[in-house]
Amino acid sequence: MAEAAQTRGRGRGRGGGGAARRAERGAVSFETAKYIERNIPNFEVLDEEALQIIEANAETVLEEIGVNFVDNPAALERWREAGADVQGERVRLPRGLARELIKTAPAEFTQHARNPERNVVIGGRNLVLAPVYGPPFVRDASGGRRYATLDDFKKFVKLGYMSKWLHHSGGTVCEPTDIPVNKRHLDMVLAHMQLSDKPFMGSVTEPSRAQDSVDMCSILFGEDFVQQNTVMTSLININSPMTFDDVMMGSLEVYARNNQACIISPFIVGGAMAPVSVAGTLTQVLAEALAGIAYSQLCRKGAPVILGAMVTSIDMNSGAPTFGTPEAAHITYGVGQLARRLGLPYRSAGSFNGSKLPDAQAAYETATSLNMGLMSGVNFMLHSCGWLEGGLVADFEKFVMDADQLGVLHGLAKGVDMSTDAQAMDAIREVGPGGHYLGCAHTQANFKTAFWKTDLLDYKPFETWEEEGARDTYQLATARVEKLMSQYQQPMLAPEVNEALEGYVAEKKASMPDAFI
Repeated sequence: MAEAAQTRGRGRGRGGGGAARRAERGAVSFETAKYIERNIPNFEVLDEEALQIIEANAETVLEEIGVNFVDNPAALERWREAGADVQGERVRLPRGLARELIKTAPAEFTQHARNPERNVVIGGRNLVLAPVYGPPFVRDASGGRRYATLDDFKKFVKLGYMSKWLHHSGGTVCEPTDIPVNKRHLDMVLAHMQLSDKPFMGSVTEPSRAQDSVDMCSILFGEDFVQQNTVMTSLININSPMTFDDVMMGSLEVYARNNQACIISPFIVGGAMAPVSVAGTLTQVLAEALAGIAYSQLCRKGAPVILGAMVTSIDMNSGAPTFGTPEAAHITYGVGQLARRLGLPYRSAGSFNGSKLPDAQAAYETATSLNMGLMSGVNFMLHSCGWLEGGLVADFEKFVMDADQLGVLHGLAKGVDMSTDAQAMDAIREVGPGGHYLGCAHTQANFKTAFWKTDLLDYKPFETWEEEGARDTYQLATARVEKLMSQYQQPMLAPEVNEALEGYVAEKKASMPDAFI
């Protein structure tokens, strides 16, 4: 199957050749804001002494305790050849080995979209926003909470495409449980390719599914382009504490080998999968990330990676994860500092909350988490909109609420304009004491762009709001979902490329029986 995809992709240029480029030029396109380029300082919670202690402790963890690479003899052999002490499945790294290996990982890289205007640069002072990832359930105003379907997945992809402040289509925006487990990745990757022209993520649930994602990109972009450029990101979770399983590492191996980006991300619930203390958790996160990123470079020097940290704390009464807490914020800020010291792109934060509904709890926790991500220097923010119930639910109304608020992050990140025009001295002279600025020349010249403008929230007078039905934010969000879906127009894709993609998916599905586990 891989050879068939390579044959179909071979010889075509960027985006499937001239036909694809003509289709892109004629496509209906919706405005998407450029990825955020920060003009504000990062918040730093750790001083130099604290950073050095955590870095030294992480090296001690790797040297004395080590990490497990489970059911992966090839990985163990790579580590032996690199100079690690391998005993059974336990890998212990001499001090400094991981740091030396990660030097070949790029500080930033471009992820290409099929529409080049949607390309994103991940790293540096940039912030790329991507939607929720992985929930098995969805929720909306009409159907309530239910298992997700492929139709739900496609609807989220369309909403993501239509959302101005989202730069990325994401990956498993929800898990379509009506499709066999061994085939749903094909439908999800195809939906991202057909229904949006923003960058997207590949499958990681089995190494062969990662290879399918690469093969489909070879059809979409051309095989040579894929091998020379990054067109996908993927989420490689570490089974904390300090365990690297064969499924995730097998997928990492596929993506690294093919020059595609991996978010190498410890999945931490403080008090359960890491120590209860902030310093202890930071030490474990750094040790795990160092080992995972170093391994990616053993697979292919220069393979693009993102240092990830998915961090929550735990409610010691119920055992449930908690979000928007000060401890999670301290860890997120701290890992940002550690990532910058290593010269690596950073993934963390999102619209995190533990609420069952898009209510006040969801709003408080989400606002805290989003701002934490902006201020901590995150470069790739997965889960930036749509997250509910601790990540179990992707909510349509919450998706558009969050997507609207992402515009605030863009505004905050701009910093303060100190240009001559922004200083507004002419306006102050024109108005003078006791006047107003509504009609002055400076206001007339700048009012359209001076303030961030919501596409969702209601700022009308009480009487107008009441006459229009006294709608709360949830009702406004339902109307917003309906409006965006009514306006959706699929971005054009060259017919021969579309046919080749659908043919690949049909052929792969026909080659295996359905499996639901």
